Amino acid sequence: MPADKSTINPFETAKKQVDIVCDLININGGVREMLKAPKRELTVNFPVLMDSGDHRIFTGYRVQYNMARGPCKGGIRYHPGVTLDEVRALSAWMTWKCAVVGLPYGGAKGGVICDPKHMSRIELERLTRRFAFEIAPIIGPEMDIPAPDVYTDSQTMAWIMDTYSMIKGYSVPGVTTGKPIAIGGSEGRGEATGRGCSYVIREAAPFAKVKVKGGSVAVQGFGNAGSVAANLLHDEQGAKIVAVSDSQGGIHNPAGLNPHEVEAHKAKTGTVVGFPGARSVSNEELLELKVDVLIPAALENVITKKNADKIQAKIVAEAANGPTVPEADKILYDKKIVVLPDILANAGGVTVSYFEWAQDIQGFFWTLQEVNQRLEQVMVSSYAAVRKEAETRQVHNRTAAYVVAISRVVDAIQRRGIYP
Repeated sequence: MPADKSTINPFETAKKQVDIVCDLININGGVREMLKAPKRELTVNFPVLMDSGDHRIFTGYRVQYNMARGPCKGGIRYHPGVTLDEVRALSAWMTWKCAVVGLPYGGAKGGVICDPKHMSRIELERLTRRFAFEIAPIIGPEMDIPAPDVYTDSQTMAWIMDTYSMIKGYSVPGVTTGKPIAIGGSEGRGEATGRGCSYVIREAAPFAKVKVKGGSVAVQGFGNAGSVAANLLHDEQGAKIVAVSDSQGGIHNPAGLNPHEVEAHKAKTGTVVGFPGARSVSNEELLELKVDVLIPAALENVITKKNADKIQAKIVAEAANGPTVPEADKILYDKKIVVLPDILANAGGVTVSYFEWAQDIQGFFWTLQEVNQRLEQVMVSSYAAVRKEAETRQVHNRTAAYVVAISRVVDAIQRRGIYP
């Protein structure tokens, strides 16, 4: 990823976004300060037995940003670059994300500083179970419900659910979402983020004067969200996927790539790089390709004031969290590029997580068709609310989405009041 990630503090970005909206809708005083400060932060340092027989100390975080609308919700990521400010920012974005799609949740996020690519499965299990034990006092189905994120998956959530259940002495499937279906997971959860993103792209296309069918799409970050979005846009909407990338580099073919074949190549080799019939491109070059739809689905801070003027896409659909810094938003808006902000475009994952949690709490499960129909309803209505706000206030979609989200959180804070 670009070097900007190390020089831009994501939490400062998150706070700037809040200030922009608070200025716009006249939120001041203590409520504004509440919106810019996490409610609770936990830092844990814990030992893990490695395969070598040595113990290694790992550092992990869980940040609960806001609980005004309900229990906290947010993923746990495993990455060597995890920082407390990154987790703070991600927990803030989760708060607004849940609010913009109308879920009865607050936002949280977690992370462990580690490199899962250089750890065995048993080491990852030991790390996960010990981290789950360390944060167990502040998680639970009525308090804070973790989910998968960067380099964590359904198996990670299964280990956390089992560890928490062992502590409680009975099964608690609602403590995590994104679990395997065998232990209370939901149909459709695995592809929910990419599917939700594809729905929002479809809804926005007419207003961006883009025809998705036959239109060109570039995806930075061919992981879970990026690959699913590419597959669905290709299979269901007839889009032409012309470029994709992962952490090792990217590939480009203006005539189009079959995303399923690229996925198979990555499964075999560990990367999209080297896919037959495509030229190599860097992650930076991919962002600047002339395409109809650009999907940043990797890490934050990849579109900055340094490269925003070089973006040539008509739609930028943020499947990743925080890929665009505030200074770049204005540049893209002035270029009439339609940005579908992360808190809307990638909210399909948390929406189906909510569905999973609701199913776990009820002990009653839905079909895949029911899950996808309900997801589509949520994403379509949420996009419509954001577009209406953007048109009414003559602002770009990110500010509009934040207005919708923050207004809902402020309403909850004010109606609940401040205790004592």
